[in-house]
Amino acid sequence: MKILIVIDQYDNLSNGTTISAKRFVDGLRKAGNEVQILSTGKNGADKFSLKTYKFPKIIDKYFKANEMVFAKPDEEVMKNVFQNQDVIHFYMPFRLAKKGVKIAEEMHIPHTTAFHVQPENITYAVGLGTNHHINDTIYTYFRNYYNKFRHIHCPSNFIANQLKEHGYTAKLHVISNGIGEEFKFARIEKPEELKNKIIITMVGRYSPEKRQDVLIDAIKKSKYENKIQLVLAGKGQCFEEYKKKSEELTNKPILKFYPKDDLVNLLSYTDIYVHSADAEIEAISCLEAIACGNVPIISNSNESATVQFAMDEDSLFEHGNSENLAKKIDYFLDNPNILEKKRKEYAEFANRFRIENSVKLMEEMFKEEIEEYKNIK
Repeated sequence: MKILIVIDQYDNLSNGTTISAKRFVDGLRKAGNEVQILSTGKNGADKFSLKTYKFPKIIDKYFKANEMVFAKPDEEVMKNVFQNQDVIHFYMPFRLAKKGVKIAEEMHIPHTTAFHVQPENITYAVGLGTNHHINDTIYTYFRNYYNKFRHIHCPSNFIANQLKEHGYTAKLHVISNGIGEEFKFARIEKPEELKNKIIITMVGRYSPEKRQDVLIDAIKKSKYENKIQLVLAGKGQCFEEYKKKSEELTNKPILKFYPKDDLVNLLSYTDIYVHSADAEIEAISCLEAIACGNVPIISNSNESATVQFAMDEDSLFEHGNSENLAKKIDYFLDNPNILEKKRKEYAEFANRFRIENSVKLMEEMFKEEIEEYKNIK
């Protein structure tokens, strides 16, 4: 198949959606497909570039803090790139995709989309994350775009159910964003400077809905506090807040972005992985940690799909409750034999979410759209 991926940013390796897109592109190519990309950033052999959209300063400041980029649609460029594609897959429900689906329909090209932007990603940033009315309004607003498609990629059953509840009419394909082959069960020695520390890690953007603040508070309440080295792998708008909040910890936390190879190493010597987010469509970072042999402790939030990765109640804590999280951390540290036993169980569990399985399901979705489109035309 000739597949075009349309996504606002493809060059930013600290963005989860971008990383997922790159993983799918690589997998689809390995499976024998011809894949091209339309995005912002640099041109390449199979990548076509659009200019970025300019926002007012106050809005632009927020987007830059979170390394978010939006493409400015260019009809001429888009029509040229769209030609001869078997199917076009749109990633984000913004200006680029809205213009793109209109052009795809005019040119009679099969097209699919994905749901990667949870309303809570927007509302938590402005302090309204728990306002269900506003979140429902955003789902309704997005629906105007998504109901133009016959097929939607949903990274989890959780988000598929949310779309059903909010009146989305397309066929929903539940396909994990997929774990790369580099994330595997191969435990390694800690670096010399961390030899005598208990490494607790969380991976994710420093943004309000990820709730790294709950993890910081939990470590303060742990009876192992003076032995714990917290690692918050990521970057984002809450960096200064988390740095200040963690000043009381005996061991100052490590707050930085880890390139892929360094992240694999980190996860391979982490003692416990915590995912404290209140809102998640999937959280591939948690799956990657599990694949590396980490036993997770996950927020049981009703707005998070990550709950599905907990194999039992020991791996769940009451969302937003740092005291309960501290108790779960202490339980595993009190019982190292249980922790070690579960490492392999979790690593084996993660194998069902490997990228090669997800690529096959994406191909099936694309083929289904292509066949249906023949009948529509």
